[in-house]
Amino acid sequence: MRTTFDLSPLYRSTVGFDRLLDMLDQIEPMTWPPYNIEKVEDDQYRITMAVASFAPDEIEVVQQESTLFVNGHKHREPESEQVLHRGIATRAFKQSFSLADHVKVTGASLENGLLTIALKREVPEELKPRRIEIASGNGVTALTQDNQPQQIEHELQKKSKAA
Repeated sequence: MRTTFDLSPLYRSTVGFDRLLDMLDQIEPMTWPPYNIEKVEDDQYRITMAVASFAPDEIEVVQQESTLFVNGHKHREPESEQVLHRGIATRAFKQSFSLADHVKVTGASLENGLLTIALKREVPEELKPRRIEIASGNGVTALTQDNQPQQIEHELQKKSKAA
């Protein structure tokens, strides 16, 4: 049973959140194959999908901009095989994951029926916070924020002339 929510009151009372609300409106119940999303470290993540009976050449993992697509398609079984009961799913699947900015796929492996996709957030150096040095008005002495008292050069010159 799927419960639907009316998001129209949120559309009326928010500005700039339309993309987020559209995503909430399109959420569907979990489909096959089942998967886990794990946070391994601060900037590392892992998606593990249960894809029993699929071989590596039957699965395609593609990152396109900020979306990760995982597609699986079984090769045709030989017609000479007669299956009396099919309990292992062999249907094709398509799964997509929205990735945050600067998250990249670093690897994928298939072992014991589990597809593991490693992801890492790599923020470019130019977007990371950096400390800015503050120069004095004449540009002679740079002031830093280390809370250490500093002498300004022109005060030293006054003291040497007076002596």
